[in-house]
Amino acid sequence: MSIGFEGRATSILFSDEASGSSSSSHFLFPFTVLPAIKISPEKPWLFRFIFPNSIASGTKWCRATQEVGWDSEKPGYDGLIEVANRLMMNGRSNAETAEAAVRILRSLFPPFLLELFKMLIAPIDGGKVASMMVARVTALSCQWLMGSCTVNSVDLPDGSSCTTGVFVERCKYLEESKCIGICINTCKLPTQAFFKDYMGVPLLMEPNFSDYSCQFKFGVSPPLPTEDKTLKEPCLDICPNATRRRQILEKCETVQCPKV
Repeated sequence: MSIGFEGRATSILFSDEASGSSSSSHFLFPFTVLPAIKISPEKPWLFRFIFPNSIASGTKWCRATQEVGWDSEKPGYDGLIEVANRLMMNGRSNAETAEAAVRILRSLFPPFLLELFKMLIAPIDGGKVASMMVARVTALSCQWLMGSCTVNSVDLPDGSSCTTGVFVERCKYLEESKCIGICINTCKLPTQAFFKDYMGVPLLMEPNFSDYSCQFKFGVSPPLPTEDKTLKEPCLDICPNATRRRQILEKCETVQCPKV
């Protein structure tokens, strides 16, 4: 994809190597004095003209402590997990917890960037350009949180395939939190809502609670909550309370995670 700024007119050409297709679009961009910028999928660091540098740093998740009103004494990732647990405890409902997580995500961006992205980038080529961009940025900037991940091709609703997916080999956040409820209510649901509502990009996240992998599918809308199988999963085997809960509820066919 190449983006050039020349006066008021902006031209975008995005090529998808997986499908061999390319698309172009012209629109007015509300900046008149900007240097020409070349952006390609092979150079995702250049996306920083849209995405602030703060996204690439785990330290910026201190915004979560502001939302919770409490900070862990533990340093690094252990402290983040404690804050996530406190976020779950503070919410009067799962919906309230997810809304708080969305506010944290929004706080990482200057508001005008989200508005401009949704208005100008998201509509291009039926959303494929935006989906490819955010997939690459996610794979680049979120490894500190999720672990090793790569961009991959996924099937889109129109029947085509496109490199708008991100595959997380073994999610560090899920493994360290040891909780499906934390995964669902502080990551999956709020992240899906954030990209759709504030960036105009549909997202389906498919965590695998057996091997702790996760498939992001940008450009694909999630199912209704009543049809989402991930919301009906039992506790993880590594959940510290799972064994005791199974013993108490051993007569139940499925012991759904009580935090979901």
